Formats: sequence, C-alpha cells, structure tokens
Amino acid sequence: MNTDEFACGICGSTHSGPPLSFAAPAPDFWLPGMAETEGCLLDSDLCVINGERFFIRGLIELPVWDSGEVFTYSMWVSLSRQNFTRAVDVWEQPGRENEPPYFGWLSNEIAGYEPTTLNLKTNVHTRPVGQPPYIELEPTGHPLAVEQRAGIFRSRVEEIASFHLHRLQAP
Repeated sequence: MNTDEFACGICGSTHSGPPLSFAAPAPDFWLPGMAETEGCLLDSDLCVINGERFFIRGLIELPVWDSGEVFTYSMWVSLSRQNFTRAVDVWEQPGRENEPPYFGWLSNEIAGYEPTTLNLKTNVHTRPVGQPPYIELEPTGHPLAVEQRAGIFRSRVEEIASFHLHRLQAP
C-alpha cells in the first residue's frame, strides 16, 4: 500500500501522507499570555495552570487494521495534583511503566467528533522512560472511544487527514 500520498476527500487533490498523527499544542484551558503568569508552565509534556490545574500529554492510539500502522492523537489529560506529582516524581525512573494508571479528563476538543471529546474520562498509562503515556478512553459509545477499541481503516485516516488539513489551512 502506498502511504506517501492520498486523494483528498474535500478538495479532490492529491496530498502527501496521510499524516498518522495530529497534536494539540496545549490543553484547551491554556490561554495565550499564561506563560508569563506565576504558577503557570507549559512544556512539551507537562502543563500547570495557576498552580491549581495539572495536565500531562499522552497518545490516544487508534490501530489502522489494513496497514498495520497506528494513528495517534497527541493530546492533554488533566490529572489530580497527587497523580501529577507522582507522574513527575517517576518521570525519569526506569520501571515507571509499572505505575498504576492515573485517572484523568481529556482536555482537548478534537474537531470532527460529536459529541465533544473535551472532558471524556480517561486512564493514563505510564510507559518506559522516553515514551509518552498511553491515554485509554473510558469504554463508552463515544465515536473516539469506539475507534480506539475497534480500530479504523486507512480510508478513515484519510478522512481525518482531509478534515484536519483543510481546517488548519482555513483563513
């Protein structure tokens, strides 16, 4: 299967890809200017807002059955202060993948899903050092949760890519 390009379902053009990952740069609760505010932090993996709200970045993985690949959404999950502190404490420790999962709330609205993905219940599974956590969605009937459990096909990856590529290019 040629994965170097695909026919776009929106504009009909051929695009490179499709991309197998889309990422949110921050939790939806992060606002411009917070970086300059005391008690706020945003880096590539962790986020704190006003010293009161705590977030970790992880991957929602959707198996792509007809290609053997994995499509990922790199998103943010809110954690309790206790779980966030524990995650930070073991961040560089070998064996951290043996941690029990941390309960959290998905903190990004992924465009194209109805109802919203914001505040879906999750379990965040720590992986070996150097690997981002795995975000397991609560097994509900939400379309994203169903896709995570059941997997998707390349045609769905192309549909997601077409939607996001044109949404991101819109003026």
